[in-house]
Amino acid sequence: MSNEIVEKKEQKLTFSEMLTNSLLEVKEGLPKDLNIQRFVNNSIALLNDNEQLSSFAKQYGTGQIKSALLKSAFLGLDAMSKEVYLIPYSNKLNFQIDYRGAKKLVKKYAIRPVKDIYAELVRQGDDFKIWSDNGGQHYEFNPLPFSDNAIIGAFAVVKYEDGSVFIDTMTVAELENTRKHSKAKNSMAWTDYRGQMYLKTVLHRICKHVEIDFENPKQREIFDNDMAINTEEEPPKVVDALADDNIVDTEYTESEVEE
Repeated sequence: MSNEIVEKKEQKLTFSEMLTNSLLEVKEGLPKDLNIQRFVNNSIALLNDNEQLSSFAKQYGTGQIKSALLKSAFLGLDAMSKEVYLIPYSNKLNFQIDYRGAKKLVKKYAIRPVKDIYAELVRQGDDFKIWSDNGGQHYEFNPLPFSDNAIIGAFAVVKYEDGSVFIDTMTVAELENTRKHSKAKNSMAWTDYRGQMYLKTVLHRICKHVEIDFENPKQREIFDNDMAINTEEEPPKVVDALADDNIVDTEYTESEVEE
């Protein structure tokens, strides 16, 4: 029996096999509608197609890639749909939920059914009004067409199925204060795509105000941690997938992927 155990431990597995085994081990904690085989297939297709992160397995180890994919699976998010990112920072890879993933989770798990959630930039010359009355919050937004005027703020809106809305606004000063406290304040994402980072910032902030009932505590833990640090870690550059060109064709022992 002992020889059989040793032989099993020494058996080399492909990354897809390791990922499948790990998912099956935590199957009871995964979303009920998660198709494990489809998730693995999408992940492997992504790992093969993206050349920008081809060195991740060598630099960080496949264990960190697998860990990030498991977090994605716990939330039922798909890297192929750009709902999550794997971001290099310092000596580790950081899992980060994209605004697409945040919107998906809010719409799926909000206690009050959500019809839509989105964010907009407000530029000089745009007509933006927000007010409250006994009927709740209201807003009007009439942007100038094709305007490249300076950005003066951003806002996010949650529209509920019952017709009510919740609105959160941030001035440029508030958005810049978020950038200033980010570890990646001078990254390409902030310098070249500042408008998109503004949208992401206000959208992530409004997500914290939506009451969500996840299927299990692990989902809540991953989501809350991401919402807390999403502007403090290295934002995605041009990477929009988890990847390693040769990862599927390489075999590993289980000890090589332990974290």
